[in-house]
Formats: sequence, C-alpha cells, structure tokens
Amino acid sequence: MITKEQILQALSNVEEPDLGKDLVTLNMVKDIEIAGNDVNFTVVLTTPACPMKDLIHNACVNAVHHLVSKDAVVKIKMTANVVTGRKDGKGVLPKVKNVIVVASGKGGVGKSTVATNLALALAEGGASVGLMDADIYGPSVPIMFGVRGERPMMVDVDGKGMIMPMEKFGIKFMSIGLLIDERQAVVWRGPMASSALRQFITDVYWDELDYLIIDTPPGTGDVHLTLVQTIPVTGVVVVTTPQDVALSDTKKGITMFSGAQINVPILGLVENMAYFTPEELPNNKYYIFGKDGGRQLAEDLEIPFLGQIPLVQSIREGGDEGIPALVGKEPATRRAFMDIAGSVARSVAMRNANIAPSKIVEIVV
Repeated sequence: MITKEQILQALSNVEEPDLGKDLVTLNMVKDIEIAGNDVNFTVVLTTPACPMKDLIHNACVNAVHHLVSKDAVVKIKMTANVVTGRKDGKGVLPKVKNVIVVASGKGGVGKSTVATNLALALAEGGASVGLMDADIYGPSVPIMFGVRGERPMMVDVDGKGMIMPMEKFGIKFMSIGLLIDERQAVVWRGPMASSALRQFITDVYWDELDYLIIDTPPGTGDVHLTLVQTIPVTGVVVVTTPQDVALSDTKKGITMFSGAQINVPILGLVENMAYFTPEELPNNKYYIFGKDGGRQLAEDLEIPFLGQIPLVQSIREGGDEGIPALVGKEPATRRAFMDIAGSVARSVAMRNANIAPSKIVEIVV
C-alpha cells in the first residue's frame, strides 16, 4: 500500500534546479491524494513561466516509480505561486510582488520593444503583469498597444481618486503618453519628471500583480534614481545591441544599478537586434551590428545572459501598428521573447531565494 510518507520521501530526492533544494524542503508539494495505485499531487512552482516545468514533472514521476512503486499511476497538477522578495516599509504598491526595471545605457536599442514583449510573454505564461512606461520624455507604449488618443479612467479606491491603468492583450499598462497630446513635447526639468513618476507609482491603481515591468528612459539620470528611492526594485533587465558604442553605454548603466550606492540586482542582459533574418530566408543570420557583443559583455561582467532578439521586419511593423511581436505570428520572434521571459522569471525566483529582500534605496549625496 502506497503511503503519503513514501511519496514525500521520494519527492525529497527531486531538486528544484534553480533554487538548489528539494521540492519537499521548499514546500512545493501540496494536496497528496492516494487511492490504491493512483497517486495525485500538486507541485507549486515559483512562477508560471518556469521553463523547467516539464523537467520537474518528469523527475517527480520517475522518483515515484523508482522509489515507491513502478505500478503507480502518477498524476501531477503543475501550478504556480510567484514568490516575492520585496521589503516595503512605506507600503507603496503593496500588492505588487516583483518590480522589474528594463533599462539601457543608450537610446535606440529597442528597450521599449523588449519591455513590452517581456510583459506580454510573462502574462502568456499565466502571471498577472503590469507595464509602466516611465520614459517620460519619449513614451512609446500607446503606439505599441494601438491606443493613441485614448485616455484612462479615474476610479475611487477607499475614498481616493486613482487612475485605472488600461488593459489590452492580457496586461495592465500606463504611460504619460495616455495623459497628454502626443504632439506635445514634454519639456520638464528633472524634478518635474521625478514628480510625475512618483504619481504614476502612487496614483495608479495597479492592484495585485506578480510582475510590474517598468520601461525607463535611456541613460542614467533622475528617473532611475527616483524609482529606486520610491519603491523596492526586485532587479534590472538591461538591453543592448551588439556594437561597441552601445556596449560602452550599457556598462555605465549596469555600473549605476549594481554600484554600492544603489545596489539593485542585475537580472540579466538582453542582446537586441543581434542578427538580421529575412522573412523569406528564416534560417539565415546576418550579423549587421557585430556578433555576440552582448553575450560577451555579460560574460565579462559575470551577469546572466538572457538571450538574443533578431532584427526582423515584423517586429518593427508590429510595434508601429499596435500589434507587439508576442501577439503576432512570426514564430522565431515569439520563441525568442518567450525564452527570455522564462529566463527572467528564473532569475527573479533565484534572486528572491538567495538575496536579501529588496528595499527602498537611500542615497546620501
């Protein structure tokens, strides 16, 4: 007769690859039910976007068959509960589990494209996701979501008027571009931009989210400092292109976040426009901007390399037409973004398991 204790003992030999501990120790095994040779239980992953889902599933089945009974009929429900490592004494965004900043040292590297499709890919994996366009001077999210000219609604939340983020393609999003005429230039000094960003954080009703992706302006400046001083940031995803001029600026951005003053974990680096692939020749790769510059930089700085995004015409067209790549039909691009989202989710889980909780940064000048 198969017992619950036998199942737990067998599953204590199945290790979560990223966290380095077994499923039982991590309290990831729930709801064990046994009826004769039928064994049912639930494995609670750290993120719906876990790329190791199939590996863990198969390892559990093999453990029961080899260590308990080869005749067992094992049925496993794979679910997820996104972990958080936030420490927010001021209660800002209390229902948001993880805040991920997408940054670049240089403009024009496709940071907004990566931020948008990263958010969509995480949501497609089953997570609840929000996207904040914090590029105050050059907001692009309204164009990429096809909502130019639309305005968000105001709602009453516990007696306070708040802005309700817009929703499309399964995620919530907000941008300064939804509040101003797109023909109007945002001519603000640093303190005004920082004030607007704080309002986006405190006056927008994000509610419960597994991940809030924040698309920041290029470079290193007031907006980035305001972010880390206002909310605990889980980590940073850095975007670059392969050429030397972009890599040089990327190093500065990484140094800013990982330096002693700010010390926010770098979740990894994405190399965008890594190579050109013509639609009619999907197996061909042309390295227009150089080859593997981002991958080499990640190795040199000892940070995770999250993946490469090809330079494909459909990505540009989709962004201009309000249909992001994740919503489009180009398989190579979709696969690239889904793989990167899985890597980001893994980095977040490992960061929350192994590093002290994130907290608001206090910068002494």
